[in-house]
Amino acid sequence: MNPILTQLVVFLFASFITSHHSLAQKTLSSTDQALRYSLYSRLGLKIIPIKTSKESFKVQFVIEKIEEAPVFTNFSFSYSILNSYDQEIGSDKINLLTENDLKADSDRHWIFEKMVEIPEIQKTAIALLTVLDTRQGDEYVYHIDLKSQYVLDQPDFGAYYANEIPFDQNYLNKGESLLFKTVTSPSIYSFFYPIKFDVPFPPMETRPADIPKELNVINMGDFLSNIPKEFSEEGYYFFQTDTTAQTGLLLKTTHESFPKVKDWEEMVQMVTYISTRKEHETLILAQDKKKALDEYWINLTRNPEIAKELIRNYFRLVEFANILFTDFKEGWKTDRGMVYIVMGPPQEVNFYLDREVWSYAGMDASSKIKFTFVRAKTILSPHFYTLNRSRAYQPIWFKNISQWRSGRMAF
Repeated sequence: MNPILTQLVVFLFASFITSHHSLAQKTLSSTDQALRYSLYSRLGLKIIPIKTSKESFKVQFVIEKIEEAPVFTNFSFSYSILNSYDQEIGSDKINLLTENDLKADSDRHWIFEKMVEIPEIQKTAIALLTVLDTRQGDEYVYHIDLKSQYVLDQPDFGAYYANEIPFDQNYLNKGESLLFKTVTSPSIYSFFYPIKFDVPFPPMETRPADIPKELNVINMGDFLSNIPKEFSEEGYYFFQTDTTAQTGLLLKTTHESFPKVKDWEEMVQMVTYISTRKEHETLILAQDKKKALDEYWINLTRNPEIAKELIRNYFRLVEFANILFTDFKEGWKTDRGMVYIVMGPPQEVNFYLDREVWSYAGMDASSKIKFTFVRAKTILSPHFYTLNRSRAYQPIWFKNISQWRSGRMAF
């Protein structure tokens, strides 16, 4: 692209962002990322960092093409490297990504790749990817901490699909393979955790969740990089090139139908969020799960057509929760997945260094309900969140469950 034209596009893009936010100071924490969780997004964004030295990162910007046959020129792509969530994102921080910068353009992805230098003394660095749909002005945003107090370190290897596109999902169906590429070591060590997790407590339950007394860990040994690796077990894996390091890569392996429902047994577990305790116990004890579920849905709505629509809407949200929020748990079993299913996609989403905040319309037109997910520091995932529970959620939670049970909740 002509350098003068490139500068003009950057200027216009930055001008749009400024005007779009009513001339207010634009920061990462003030940016609404609700499109990240929308049921109708045209793109899916991901940032995958690989540490290549003490101060260098290879940052992969992966854009999934959800819209059928999207046209590159309908979008404007840019990235920024920030030193805090409150740093102003001025035009000097916006780096335009053009078609000449594409690392790969596949049927399902656009891939950009940039080398980023972060001084070793710098404690916080955030990579921000922004894609503007120039047709209607939708702004897709995704960020990840390269360095922060919640990131122990970044791995020095990456996972790839067979066509060498960076692996951008939160899960892998068992029986499928990935290719691992390392920067330093030729071998990767793997550990397998065959644990199954319980469903989380509702938002108004303030007692602490049960913690497993024992965690079974199976050392799977090491394997060579650059050779496809098949995963046949359902659970989660943790990979490292150095077993003494405080970093690695988490991979959740799931049944073949995931993110959709596998069978009637799993469906019984998933309806717990909108069921009474007695209803759920009856479903669990039923010999014929399909018949029991058919009776359950009809008893809720008293109308077969409404029941079909209710099932479709509920399990659509389950599927999206699995796609969006799976970590070492299935997405529907996480705190964010639970809220997403019962409350629907959040109307506003804001990220801060230590938390993620979802906003919904409240019980009346002038109020908002906010769910705050607190960030936890763990070696398994640098972006793990748990809900800050409160009894104050009870009225809105029961209201939404009542709407689900009457078949009036649709997104």
